[in-house]
Amino acid sequence: MRRRLLPLVCVTGTLVSACGTLPGTQPRETVTVWLMKGSASADFIKRFTADFESTHKDLRLDIRTQDWTGIVAKVRKALADTSGDAPDVIEVGNTQVPLYADGGRLADLTLESMRDWGKDKWLPGLAEPGKEGNQQYGIPWYAANRVVIYRKDLFEQAGIARPPRTREEWLADTEKLNSGDTQGIYLAGQDWYTLSGFIWDEGGDLARKVDDYQWKGALDTPEALRGMDFYRRLQSLGDGPEDADEEHPPQAGVFAGGKVAQIVAVPGLAQAILEQNPGLKDKLGFFPVPGPTAARPGAVFTGGSDLVVPQHTKDQFAATAVVGALTGAKWDTELARTMNYVPNKTTLAGAVSGEEGVAAMAVGAAHGRATPNTPQWADVEADNPIKQYMSRVLNGADPATEARRASRKITEELTPDL
Repeated sequence: MRRRLLPLVCVTGTLVSACGTLPGTQPRETVTVWLMKGSASADFIKRFTADFESTHKDLRLDIRTQDWTGIVAKVRKALADTSGDAPDVIEVGNTQVPLYADGGRLADLTLESMRDWGKDKWLPGLAEPGKEGNQQYGIPWYAANRVVIYRKDLFEQAGIARPPRTREEWLADTEKLNSGDTQGIYLAGQDWYTLSGFIWDEGGDLARKVDDYQWKGALDTPEALRGMDFYRRLQSLGDGPEDADEEHPPQAGVFAGGKVAQIVAVPGLAQAILEQNPGLKDKLGFFPVPGPTAARPGAVFTGGSDLVVPQHTKDQFAATAVVGALTGAKWDTELARTMNYVPNKTTLAGAVSGEEGVAAMAVGAAHGRATPNTPQWADVEADNPIKQYMSRVLNGADPATEARRASRKITEELTPDL
């Protein structure tokens, strides 16, 4: 509930009172917002601030940009601050919400989500990590996910008239493209985000919840093994390293070299490619990661951001007003157009349909997923057994044996100290 302390006595006979305000007015209350570097342009922040303050006469925004480096420790410290000086709204990575919600440190925004914000239309890959049970703590803001970036000219030379729509078509086309000194696809051996999508398409998962406190690694299920087998077949149609991820070396540079027909990446990587090879301008295209059938695209890992409100905010009503405005249709679509993101709702996808890469991303985001919704998942990624598992299989080890080994390691990391 909002609380304001009104002055009881103003001892002055002048127009301006000793309380510092005109008679009948109140000072604006400041709402402090932390947004991450690169999430929104300075112009967007300026326009949003002006619009919000014009429609909320009693509130003033103080938007502060934060670096991703070291942000987890900084947010944790802010969530523990009860002095009233901590931020009122914080942007966090969608998969980080469980880490911050643990211990009751975030405000429960379930009521607003259902009553005012249309949560049934949110992208699942943003909404699900923001939940704990039936309570919603993270409010989806924007999404970004992987698509296939491809060379239109190389597809044409190989006689491929349109992008593939099924996995089998994708394999067949990639085999045609994998000819001479051209790689059909550059897919690093440890790109576990891409593998996750193939596993989800088969009905599998990285880990599954056993009870209220326990998760179990699930790479050794038949469904997950089928996903890994497809990854192996696709990865073999190029020269991606078995023992490295997509950043070692950065795949944008490999693609810019001109001898690669496809990569799996966020559309924004195209800019880095063109900076290194301007000759590829007008030769790049985008299509959603194909699914098992043409009925729907493949599942993809959905990255992006949610907005959260600390439990100790000095004014939850004011904080939720900011969250509602930033994530509402007007400013969410404006952010998507400005920054080439996917909006937070499936019903807003049309707002970015004019941009080929973002449109392909939006199609995939409708079927996006996120990592297991547990605070301990960060421990899994710290010494990622999924990467080790992938490398061993791609180097010839028995998939079932290695999957059991990796699943045991995931189970150990996801077991909390009770």
